[in-house]
Amino acid sequence: MRFDAAVLRSYEDPFAVEEVILNAGPGDGEILVRIAGCGMCRTDLAVRRSAGRSPLPAVLGHEGAGVVVETGGAATELNPGDHVVLSFDSCGHCRSCLGAAPAYCDDFAALNLFGGRAENAARFTDAAGGALAPRWFGQSAFAAYAMVPARNAVRVDPALPLELLGPLGCGFLTGAGAVLNSFNAGPGDTVVVLGAGAVGLAAVMAATAAGAVAVAVDRHPERLALAEKFGAAALYAASGDLPDRIRGLTGGGAQYALDTTGSAPLINDALRSLRPRGHLGLVARLHAGLPLETGTLDRGRRLFHICEGDAVPALMIPRLTGLWKAGRFPFDQLIRTYPLADVNEAEADCEAGRVVKPVLIP
Repeated sequence: MRFDAAVLRSYEDPFAVEEVILNAGPGDGEILVRIAGCGMCRTDLAVRRSAGRSPLPAVLGHEGAGVVVETGGAATELNPGDHVVLSFDSCGHCRSCLGAAPAYCDDFAALNLFGGRAENAARFTDAAGGALAPRWFGQSAFAAYAMVPARNAVRVDPALPLELLGPLGCGFLTGAGAVLNSFNAGPGDTVVVLGAGAVGLAAVMAATAAGAVAVAVDRHPERLALAEKFGAAALYAASGDLPDRIRGLTGGGAQYALDTTGSAPLINDALRSLRPRGHLGLVARLHAGLPLETGTLDRGRRLFHICEGDAVPALMIPRLTGLWKAGRFPFDQLIRTYPLADVNEAEADCEAGRVVKPVLIP
């Protein structure tokens, strides 16, 4: 099977949209999906900054959504014609997977970031027969088609705008899940979100949907304006009195804070803004040490990492689409679509902050 995909051949070069070949149909427990749209996540772009860790050449993309074309074996309940949102890969049988925590799968890094399942290595090549890295996050969805494990696909209502749903499998899932799952925020709670990008704004929308008071912190006025539109109070980050301003807006301190920036100064500010026994969750990868200032972790405050919003995608994605139908999670307002051929323009706009969530349309 031949189709177009965006191939990244080196950590420095642009994507090349070219013909690729899938050499076999779906095996047991797999599905072939025709991609309707795939979100561009900063994890895709971070491959360049972690050069040498994720194998190349590869087809990236891990926020895909599409229509099932073919199924393999009897290990799936999905059928051709089903509309699905694709999410991250997991083994399905380790302690975390069996405990409804697939984002903490023992094999998460190997399956999603560093090579995928070994049995897929020879199945996906370029037009000349050169090997491409096995499935990125179980998907490699910057393409017209993707072969994925059926357990990573979530059936959705065919009346939904399928081409826009892919980011519900990762970026929006992470932000909303942090608030709704990790924090279990509700009425009367206060949630501070540091960084009003795709993950942060999804967290803001989820906090508002849950009845919590949301505060967004960012350096970009246009992002803060979006946060206000979604019901948050907005604070400009570049000021030395940020903890005082947060405490002033939250009645003495926030119960929950979510950092999406990885910035050590902002993380310390967030800790200082918490009320006693407040929680700070980190979703951004830290690329340097995190020096904590004196007193930031006293009075029962807690600091912890959150992966994929602590979500079970098969439960969380329908919850988010239900909130969208009710007008309480307007994630579509964060999306700008691009033809797959414009993948490099989408990357440039994403890196420059001109778009919150690019979605590529094959």
